[in-house]
Amino acid sequence: MSGGEFLTRFTVWVAVAGYAAGTAAFALSRGRRRWDAAARLAWTVGCVALLAHVACAFNFYHAWSHAAAYRDTARQTAGATGLDWGGGLYFNYALLVAWVADVAWWWRRGRDAYRRRPRALVAAWHAFLIFMVFNATVVFASGVVRWAGLCVCVGLGVAWWGGRREHGLNG
Repeated sequence: MSGGEFLTRFTVWVAVAGYAAGTAAFALSRGRRRWDAAARLAWTVGCVALLAHVACAFNFYHAWSHAAAYRDTARQTAGATGLDWGGGLYFNYALLVAWVADVAWWWRRGRDAYRRRPRALVAAWHAFLIFMVFNATVVFASGVVRWAGLCVCVGLGVAWWGGRREHGLNG
């Protein structure tokens, strides 16, 4: 494995780990300040790691070319689903922008404002996040990565189910 491949893979797994740790801690915190602080730190580390992952992928795999990234996304999508479409790259861009905005909101507005977000927004945001993580780790991966991703997704589902009353998500 080359250094570029290692960095690209390492940063995405740090991003997934930060996402999972931050989400689980937030979902299970029941408003405890220490847990919320740990959740925000993990959430931030995950976001920064995703930024680093995108930089590594564009540097080591796509020569800083959107067109090359689009073609590679289309190739991977065709391999996994049979659909030759690179539009999933735009979902990745949306994830990146939205996660940076979410982290900025949490740091700037504070934990109380972050916890008071509309439940529909929280549900939609986390549905999008789990959709992205599931696709990246289960649909488009194989072997150990697929199983690890499935465990992360199931674990987060359990965490959100356990913390749903805290967030007004119990229907």
